[in-house]
Amino acid sequence: MNFLMMLYADEKAGAAIPHAEMTKAMDLMYAYNASLEKAGAFVSTSGLTPTTSARTVSHPDGALRVEDGPFAETREQLGGFYIIKADSIEDAVRLAALCPAAQWGHIEVRPFAHFE
Repeated sequence: MNFLMMLYADEKAGAAIPHAEMTKAMDLMYAYNASLEKAGAFVSTSGLTPTTSARTVSHPDGALRVEDGPFAETREQLGGFYIIKADSIEDAVRLAALCPAAQWGHIEVRPFAHFE
């Protein structure tokens, strides 16, 4: 079963991290990637550009609306994701708990829906 791990953090705080410190954090993330691959749980991952590059699309009353930025103003922003394989939500949560990004933000874990 596939799960989406959404990594949330304060992007302004992240942008203020010194380069050497960010390099160490990314090394932890690369090691986490390798551990997921070794466990056979890795499917895909990617970081996202800052929310300033986002656009939100809606069709209220049938009229197209495109707004700058994310849908909601929040303290933390979606900064990246993983798609992982796990046997259960409990197993997916255990894998998410190992992710270094949980040290500086939050990780939402959700199963993929299966439509027939």
